[in-house]
Amino acid sequence: MNNIKNYNPDVLDALANLSNDEVFTPPKIVNNILDTLPEKLWSDKEVTFLDPATKSGVFLREIAKRLIRSLKKEIPDLQERLNHIYTKQLFGIGITELTSLLSRRSLYCSKLANGKYSICTDFNDEKGNIRFEKIKHSWQKDKCKFCGASKSKYDRDESLETHAYEFIHKTPEKIINLFNKKNMKFDVIIGNPPYQLSDGGGTGSSARPIYHLFVAQAKKLKPRYLAMIIPSRWFSGGKGLQDFRSRMLNDSSMKKLIDFENASEVFPGVDIAGGVNYFLWDRDYEGDCEITNFIDGEKIVVKRPLNEFNTFVRHSRAIPIIHKVKKDKFNNSLSERISIRKPFGIASNYEPKESGIPCYFTQKIGFKFASKNDIKDESGYLEKWKLLIPFAPIAGQTDFSKPIQFYYEGNTIIAKHGECCSESWLVAGAFSSKKEVEAFKSYLLTKTVRFLLLQSVISQNITRQYFNFIPDLIDYKVEYTDELLRKSWNINSDEWSFIDSRIR
Repeated sequence: MNNIKNYNPDVLDALANLSNDEVFTPPKIVNNILDTLPEKLWSDKEVTFLDPATKSGVFLREIAKRLIRSLKKEIPDLQERLNHIYTKQLFGIGITELTSLLSRRSLYCSKLANGKYSICTDFNDEKGNIRFEKIKHSWQKDKCKFCGASKSKYDRDESLETHAYEFIHKTPEKIINLFNKKNMKFDVIIGNPPYQLSDGGGTGSSARPIYHLFVAQAKKLKPRYLAMIIPSRWFSGGKGLQDFRSRMLNDSSMKKLIDFENASEVFPGVDIAGGVNYFLWDRDYEGDCEITNFIDGEKIVVKRPLNEFNTFVRHSRAIPIIHKVKKDKFNNSLSERISIRKPFGIASNYEPKESGIPCYFTQKIGFKFASKNDIKDESGYLEKWKLLIPFAPIAGQTDFSKPIQFYYEGNTIIAKHGECCSESWLVAGAFSSKKEVEAFKSYLLTKTVRFLLLQSVISQNITRQYFNFIPDLIDYKVEYTDELLRKSWNINSDEWSFIDSRIR
């Protein structure tokens, strides 16, 4: 009973998230991120901090707590210390008017920075150092030139939220001038930016990432340190993330990367496909990155280069296995055999016909027909035997901390010559005989091959690029087994145990 009476919960632990895209960060995670920064920062009264996408104000609040403790000796008077920290060291940009008010309440203990109950007595206006200005997108044709938002979706009434986030819709110079201070600089930029915007595609669930725009803009401001928590989909996939991925992997200032396969370990009750990570970028650091993986409750820390491959392999234990497979000196990866999306030009919303070319649609629609005039066969698949695999084989299962079975007996189709498929399927391989397709299928369904695929997959959808670690054996005439591949690639017992633990 005494424990219950003494329990004093943190209100910021109890906030409901705005959405899966705009997620409040738990104080515990915030402090873990702050722990990646050098300890000396907390006792330096000249260091400045910016949260460019503040929602609850938790980052700035937790930074304030550390500064208040560590600057006690240098600024003994508490009120003088508070005034110095809040007016000269802590800065934030709200993502909405609501979150700017919430952030001021968290940081200043008052929604008005200069209000009666504010713990800072030196502000002249009610906003303090947490700014928010509702701005509009800058349209070029049908897209915003800053964030790529769809004009048809976000060119909306003045009373509605535009999601035109200020930090990525202004130049670095204008961001610096927001706070009306001479020679303004930000030593540390830190936060949890919005993750994505609906782009109006598909059935309404289509979205484009925007978190990488916050990272890029932050680097333009040339801080000493940059730390953000973002989705891990950038490791190998994501719309428009190719350049961002390349820059991140080849940036030798990436000092630390802490990766969670299961996003619910960071954000309880939130499902983010592929997990999340936070990183520390150190302007003056150059070298390998300290990578921490949290896998099934196990913590693994390894220092290694991020750019060893053109996608980031999150599992350090997988890297020796990949190297062994690559030593096999295969001419092509399987990514060159796998078809592009929409292999026959038949979209997922295509209306099936009652006669024509036999066609495999979604499992719900089943086996129907497509008009011969609607089919494109530039790769010459139609008159061959084909192995079809689903474009989204794990729909609804986004917890990558658990073993994944990508393709199983009931989730692949051997299509005959003269049969096609909609974009719900990929043509994994096309051959002149059924025997070759069956041999190819046995290869693709081994745990070893599916494990190699898992090292690239970071989202629910599968595309040909994810098969880049898998050799194309060219000649498929025998039934393949894991025992055969283990022997061929010299995979030892410990490595096999790891493969076996990851793939059902």
